[in-house]
Amino acid sequence: MTKRCYYEVLEVERTASDGDLKVAFRKLAMKWHPDRNPGDAAAEVRFKEVAEAYEVLKDGQKRAAYDRFGHAAFEQGGMGGGAGPGFGADFSDFMTDIFDNFFGDSRARGGRQGRNRGSDVRYNLEITLEEAFAGKTAAIRVPTAVRCDSCEGTGAKAGSRARTCGTCGGAGQVRAAQGFFAIQRTCPTCGGRGEIIDNPCDVCHGAGRVTRERNLSVNVPAGVEDGTRIRLSGEGEAGSNGGPAGDLYIFLAIKPHAIFQRDGADLFCRAPVSMTLAALGGEFEAPTLDGEPAKVSIPAGTQTGRQLRLKGKGMPVLRSRNVGDLYIQVVVETPQNLSRRQRELLQEFERESSGETHPESAGFLSRVKELFGGLGG
Repeated sequence: MTKRCYYEVLEVERTASDGDLKVAFRKLAMKWHPDRNPGDAAAEVRFKEVAEAYEVLKDGQKRAAYDRFGHAAFEQGGMGGGAGPGFGADFSDFMTDIFDNFFGDSRARGGRQGRNRGSDVRYNLEITLEEAFAGKTAAIRVPTAVRCDSCEGTGAKAGSRARTCGTCGGAGQVRAAQGFFAIQRTCPTCGGRGEIIDNPCDVCHGAGRVTRERNLSVNVPAGVEDGTRIRLSGEGEAGSNGGPAGDLYIFLAIKPHAIFQRDGADLFCRAPVSMTLAALGGEFEAPTLDGEPAKVSIPAGTQTGRQLRLKGKGMPVLRSRNVGDLYIQVVVETPQNLSRRQRELLQEFERESSGETHPESAGFLSRVKELFGGLGG
């Protein structure tokens, strides 16, 4: 059977670069791989054809010989007899690289695998709105894995030391060939540590870490919002076998406030005012988070729902000099539990009232009359 041109097999031009060849091979190898085409004999043939073509063209000397002599360069002992295309060790290494890209790079995880970075730790901290406004330094107790002081994190008893694993040579992984793939697995002797501890520490029993509560201070800056995350580098769990520690993440939650609601840097609150103050106008004191009541001027004739703005009385913006505003929604309070004199005064006021003193009521009544008058017609 006549062999097809290797460039045609890889679907590239003769001027293709090494990078183009590699990309084309990866694409076609994954397309025709037997694992992706179970029971398909034609796919297996195409896969071997693609592999053979790339095995030749990826090598500069072989490619030069192929460009000059074609397939004849590798027939009858050409290229040194045995240097021709096939599935050798180099191809095995390359196929391992190909499938590492799809299923994770096992070699990147090798090498003293036992010295792993410690896990990150999450701690939930609840603060008040006042504390978010002013900032604070919080003292927290975090239960976490810390380095064992007895063995200094080595896992070996004081006066002894771990020895290099003889099975994996300290790599933590062993490599085995399966067909033309090289598979790396965790070393069964040391469990991936790369070392063997003959005399484990009595305190941590060889782990190199113990669980303990740690006292830490956390700086909470002014202006933090609900859900803000603070990262303390290296304050998480200690790494195994002397590895670096993870990080500690503080997640902030702000308690609901009895008076204020927050929207970003702005604050909102409802302020009840008397009917007479709303009608006549005047001033009242509004609460603020800085502890100093603010005098608020209320115009005469103010209605329920009117919003008054106090500039710069809101929340500070995190890591900025900007400050939000405080918005006060007026709620006009209807008098209750009236004395006889108060009732008489209000009745007298009502008799003196007109559409000018109650424009909204007068307008509403006129629209009602128009509606029912229209229905009657």
